[in-house]
Amino acid sequence: MVRLTMDLIAKNSNWKPRKEETISQYLRKITHINFSDRNIDTIEDLSLCKNLSVLYLYDNRISQISNLNCATNLTHLYLQNNCISCIENLRSLKKLEKLYLGGNYIAVIEGLEGLEELREVHVESQRLPLGEKLLFDPRTLHSLSKSLSILNISNNNIDEVRDLEVLENLNQLIAVDNQLLHVKDLEFLLSKLMKLWKMDLSGNPVCLKPKYRDRLILVSKSLEYLDGKEIKKMERQFLMNWKASKDAKKMSKKRNIQNEDASNLYLNNFETMHHIVPVYYPQVGKPKLVFFSEIQRFLPNGNASPETSQEDTKTNVTEEMRDSGAGGRCPSPLSQRTREHRPRAYSSLGGGSVGPQLGVWRARASASPAVAAERQCGQQALSTAERLHKRRIQTG
Repeated sequence: MVRLTMDLIAKNSNWKPRKEETISQYLRKITHINFSDRNIDTIEDLSLCKNLSVLYLYDNRISQISNLNCATNLTHLYLQNNCISCIENLRSLKKLEKLYLGGNYIAVIEGLEGLEELREVHVESQRLPLGEKLLFDPRTLHSLSKSLSILNISNNNIDEVRDLEVLENLNQLIAVDNQLLHVKDLEFLLSKLMKLWKMDLSGNPVCLKPKYRDRLILVSKSLEYLDGKEIKKMERQFLMNWKASKDAKKMSKKRNIQNEDASNLYLNNFETMHHIVPVYYPQVGKPKLVFFSEIQRFLPNGNASPETSQEDTKTNVTEEMRDSGAGGRCPSPLSQRTREHRPRAYSSLGGGSVGPQLGVWRARASASPAVAAERQCGQQALSTAERLHKRRIQTG
């Protein structure tokens, strides 16, 4: 067992006493102490080292951080590759700027509250039990949100980094060889870390996702290096143009779908209200359509209105329908009450043939007996109109 004591420091510092200078006076002047790889397992009292600013104790056997409370001027602390399992006894180091704890047994990043000058934390490659991952104490993260600029959490089985969103001044994030899987989590984090200019995620499964690099570059305008590769202005501009074009196409497609849905809704409501069926009129010109209730004008028991009796073409249709209905093939399907509540009007289509729409209207017709009878009469009326139209064409 080797302990770090004042005597050990004095012996290994090649101290040559000056006239009237004591060892205590000399220790007060020391700013750097390097006892790396000396098999040290315990830190003794360093209270005499009032001006100590840098302490190198990596590659030792230290199991507990202790007796540093008096080193209030310490700015750099190197404790990599020791046997430390808990971050503790550091809150009095108000001037600490860089903390190196990689290669230990730390499972939770904690105990750093109140260190307002801490700019770098390195906790990579912790020797954790199988299946465990490095965790973050929310209190510590909030305490470091204003100061921390560099964070190294590589090789710690980490699969979630959303908690780091509070580190608003983070400039560099090194998370190599972890278990990050989802690009969306990284996009969320980058949208919060507005000052991040370097991020290295090499060795994570997420790096194999399609468009991984492109998506992260598009989210963060501050990012300059990703996975050790520089992001050039031309690359970012190309991706921004591509995204703008893609978004424009999506908006156009969305508007077209909305317009189509609105048109279909209007047509469905209209057909439900009126139960319309297309009928060819014998006159030359645009085809027309009538409501089912309008066919009553041309049925054997129906009475044509004065307006229709004045038109020759409509009179011919009426005579033809009466001929076909003489055998009882097209009886009146509607009761008097139903006919009173049906609209008696017909309208012209906007041009073109109504034939292609016939199947649609027939499929959407109601299955009630009354409407079925209307549909039968409409079909007969359509067949009669088509025969008369063909006869006129043949006779010239």
